[in-house]
Amino acid sequence: MEDKVLIVEGKNDRKRVKEVLNEPVEIICTYGTLSDEKLETLILPIEDHDVFILVDADEAGESLRKQLKRELPNSTHLYTKKEYGQVETTPFEYLADVLRGHFEVKETGQESKF
Repeated sequence: MEDKVLIVEGKNDRKRVKEVLNEPVEIICTYGTLSDEKLETLILPIEDHDVFILVDADEAGESLRKQLKRELPNSTHLYTKKEYGQVETTPFEYLADVLRGHFEVKETGQESKF
C-alpha cells in the first residue's frame, strides 16, 4: 500500500486525478457519502497514512469534507475552485497546481490515457 492516499468523491474524479498524477497513489472514492460501513472499511485502515482530501466545490462536497475532517483530523485538504465545481471538470493545469507540492504531477501536454 502506498503511504499517500487521496480521497475523492467518484470514479470520474479518480480518473481525472490519475490523468494528472505522475506517481502511484491510492485513490479512494466515497461516492459522495460516508456510511459507518465505509468508515470501517475505507477510512480506519488509512488513518496512519498521509491522507489528502479533494472533493467537489459544492454543497455535497463541503458536507463530505466536514465529515472527513472529523474522522481524519490530520488529513490535508485540497480544493478546486467553485467556478470549476467538480474535480472531474477542473482544468488539467489547475488540478496539477493543486496537487503539485504534495504529489508528482505530469507537465502540460503529458495527459495520460488511463
